[in-house]
Amino acid sequence: EEPVPRAELLAGVAGKRGLLCLLSDRIDREVLDAAGPNLKVISTMSVGFDHLALDEIKQRGIRVGYTPDVLTDATAELSVALLLSACRRLPEAVEQVKSGGWTTWKPLWMCGYGLSDSTVGIIGLGRIGQAIARRLKPFGVKKFLYTGSRPKPESAAEFEAEFVPLTRLAEESDFIVVTCALTPDTQGMCNKEFFSRMKKTAVFVNTSRGAVVNQEDLYNALAQGQIAAAGLDVTTPEPLPTDHPLLSLKNCVVLPHIGSATYATRSTMAVLAADNLLAGLRGEPMPHELVL
Repeated sequence: EEPVPRAELLAGVAGKRGLLCLLSDRIDREVLDAAGPNLKVISTMSVGFDHLALDEIKQRGIRVGYTPDVLTDATAELSVALLLSACRRLPEAVEQVKSGGWTTWKPLWMCGYGLSDSTVGIIGLGRIGQAIARRLKPFGVKKFLYTGSRPKPESAAEFEAEFVPLTRLAEESDFIVVTCALTPDTQGMCNKEFFSRMKKTAVFVNTSRGAVVNQEDLYNALAQGQIAAAGLDVTTPEPLPTDHPLLSLKNCVVLPHIGSATYATRSTMAVLAADNLLAGLRGEPMPHELVL
């Protein structure tokens, strides 16, 4: 359940041909050096690969397997749940019931924001972004906007989604969902300038990687009422320290990176990671190989 202690990982990988790792294992030059020239395959039980030193891995001719697609539905479901929790203030409402804050029905008490007739902006219209849009559409969303490295007309057609610059997406969206990969271009992309462009009534959700967001800027935007609410399944660092400022806010819902956490999904991920590793060791095509 816990990451292999660093010293144990460095000792254990020496001379090995294959390595099966998790998102919580940092596979950098030190690990690759410790493994030595025998290492031919790395299989990660994750769709993300920012924990792998890809340049170094490519240079050494090591093949990489990963587990995309299988967690798309689970992560999309969780993203919608998180969005609804944040915009309808569910954790706050549960707390009111427990603490005795629920006294009588009041016209404006615990009011939030609904999806009907709204504009939803998706940052990264990949597999998960599309799956989220597919689930949000029946809520009566009026318009979908998306941004990314390039337009994806084939993917966008289903939702009549419009490709726009990040600034316009920030300005026009009632809900923003981040589902892009973490790259040098996306690191810290959601920052002070980004949040300052958002509507005061807008809700921000991130289920991609914590480092896409400047958390200090997000905290300030939420604390000063610059945006209405946020829902995060990913943070920097993970786990988030229990005294972190974001956790003091009522309008921020933070989950412990459970996007793919259904029994069926995790089981499928584990089998796929093992199949990738075995295929790589046999020198065969992997079910899912990361093209380096």
